[in-house]
Amino acid sequence: MYIIAIAWLYVALMAAISDTTVVGGVLTFVFMGALPMSLFLWLFGTPARRRKLREKSAHIDSETQQYESSEDQ
Repeated sequence: MYIIAIAWLYVALMAAISDTTVVGGVLTFVFMGALPMSLFLWLFGTPARRRKLREKSAHIDSETQQYESSEDQ
């Protein structure tokens, strides 16, 4: 996933450098490179974030159950 992001940012940077004005280059990089890549990484990172949240929740639940079972004894 990250290789795609790096390659696309490289392409966007080359397009921005070849622009005739500085403002055009910056806008090209932002709207063709940075914003689409941030959206791409956010969307494709969602499963990993959900998995991490589920694991964290499961870990907290198991700790809570262990604590409650030790109180009963």
